[in-house]
Amino acid sequence: MWRLESECRCKIVFMKIAIVKLSALGDIIHAMVVLQFIKKYNKDIKIDWIVEESYEELLELHPDINKVNVVNIKKAKKKRSLYLLLNELRRVRKFGSYDLVIDLQGLIKSALIARMISSNKTFGFDKYSARESLAANFYNQTFNVDYDKNIVERNIALISFALEIPIIEENIQKKIPFLFSNRTYFFKTLSTFKKNILLIPGASFKSKCYPVEKFAEVAREIDANFLIIWGNQKEKIMADKIKVLSPKVIICEKLSLDALISLISQVDLVLGPDTGPTHMAWALNKSSITLFGSTPGHRNSYITTNNRIIESNSEVNPNKIDKNDYSIEDIDVQEIVQVYEDLLKQ
Repeated sequence: MWRLESECRCKIVFMKIAIVKLSALGDIIHAMVVLQFIKKYNKDIKIDWIVEESYEELLELHPDINKVNVVNIKKAKKKRSLYLLLNELRRVRKFGSYDLVIDLQGLIKSALIARMISSNKTFGFDKYSARESLAANFYNQTFNVDYDKNIVERNIALISFALEIPIIEENIQKKIPFLFSNRTYFFKTLSTFKKNILLIPGASFKSKCYPVEKFAEVAREIDANFLIIWGNQKEKIMADKIKVLSPKVIICEKLSLDALISLISQVDLVLGPDTGPTHMAWALNKSSITLFGSTPGHRNSYITTNNRIIESNSEVNPNKIDKNDYSIEDIDVQEIVQVYEDLLKQ
């Protein structure tokens, strides 16, 4: 178990640390929760965060982050440019010097970045725990925790090991909301007399997505104000199909990440698959129902009294995701309705 006590002290004091977590949206969110525990232990620790440029906005307003340093490894990979990659790695050396660097990603690229940063110590998952086992070769010290263990628990376990901070599960359950927007956006589409439910139709790959026909059925079964968000043209098409089948749903305009954080903070429930916006509800302490088929619910979502999951009957191997597993389509609409009604009773 984990324990966090204000009176405990590390054997070694680290005053400036860097956390490496490059992507993706949901994974970064599941890592950001560690910030409040580090600061509760020692408010004077300065924490910098290294992230892909496209996710900078998610982190830049967090009060516990001293500085956000961005990299463009994804761009170099997309262009297959060794020059761009080497240029990015050289630039990493200019981020400054740290007492400690912790890689919460467990990939070769993140481990390489952690090693390139000027630091006395680099911590990461060992070869049995990292997503890419070769990443462990770049750290000074490694930590073992089962890869199929809950991702939030994995992150906290590594932070606890590196900083010698004992943390208990109760601290996670009582976490402070940790996503921030520049301002509170006003959404005319929000209802003042019905529950507002935000539907998330899209995800990073097709077999993660719940069928639009069943989303529409959920909207017909529950008397609430339904809003749908989308981030690209494929997701917009999905949203349009849901509206055709259930005309009462409202399709939002394309939102910035800042506006999305504000919207989620104002709705009553978020319903969607294993994807970043659904996990944002957990980060903001908002009610959510996350649907899982081809990815492992027990690993990829932290369950609380107001954050529930519904999994298909598929046997999922976290080490080798089967993108041809469309078992999420088998989740019954009535099961979603029942979980929603249970959440309303709280």
